Amino acid sequence: MCTAVNLTTSSHYFGRTLDLEYSYQEQAVITPKNYVFNFSDKSSDYHYAIIGIATVVNNYPLYYDAANEKGLCIAGLNFPNNAYYSEPEKDKINLAPFELIPYVLAGCQSVREAEKLLQNVNITNKNFSDDYKSTPLHWIISDDKESITVEPLREELKIYKNAVGALTNNPPFDWHLTNLVNYINLTPNEPKNRFCDSLDLTHYSRGMGAAGLPGDYSSASRFIKAAFVSNNSVSGNSESESVSQFFHILNSVAVPRGSVRLPNEREVITVYSNCYNASKGRLYYTSYENSQISCVDMNKEDLSGKDLLCYDLILNQQIKYQN
Repeated sequence: MCTAVNLTTSSHYFGRTLDLEYSYQEQAVITPKNYVFNFSDKSSDYHYAIIGIATVVNNYPLYYDAANEKGLCIAGLNFPNNAYYSEPEKDKINLAPFELIPYVLAGCQSVREAEKLLQNVNITNKNFSDDYKSTPLHWIISDDKESITVEPLREELKIYKNAVGALTNNPPFDWHLTNLVNYINLTPNEPKNRFCDSLDLTHYSRGMGAAGLPGDYSSASRFIKAAFVSNNSVSGNSESESVSQFFHILNSVAVPRGSVRLPNEREVITVYSNCYNASKGRLYYTSYENSQISCVDMNKEDLSGKDLLCYDLILNQQIKYQN
């Protein structure tokens, strides 16, 4: 369970919720330009700087989502029973699932460059380790002009234009686009009586133009809600207004503890929500227990180094007492 969205004001903002029943001690991680990535088919010892949320294992950043210094953003979202990882293929760029985010961000400045690169990519069934098996994923890739969805299906690696600017989980993306038509009449405006001209029907509450907007936590419903809220979003252009608005959008699909309970009695929560100002290299985040927005700015660090720069997420609630 996860939801990713875009917002463009004076800058490009991109982010997601991570909805899980556990945590892998995620950190905010900056990968500088001279950190060496040993990818499956080759190494990369000079690349664009990257900032994102990752679990670091053996000095390797397992990114959940990230942005590079050029403003390109990627998030990987759970895609069980649909994601298909292949055996390595000759004449293809073979990448393990955990390598796709850093590989694309290492060398691409835009969605169009990423899309061109991905035409020759094969996502393999390689695990990072016995303790860190590959998660079934699909990805949303965005810049300040457009987004695409990338899905490793059994028949091929599918790449969809994503004009909605949102992504959740199953089913595949083309199904979500078809399902979106079922909600074509939703509006943020006051509703008009289309039921019957001869009946004097008037709304009894504000917000009824969106009557029928799903409120459950299924991936299909979260997609509709995220698409509706983000595409009807109204925000000022300042950094404070834009970041605040972005977190309000994510909060509309966040999962409070107790609302989604698994068969093993574990409870899914929104472990973190984040927002990249991709234009300025800033990562904003909140955690489940800490609703105060924290920020890591990649451009305040030396991006020419070789070593990862890791920042523990601030997990405890920060309350400003006024008396």
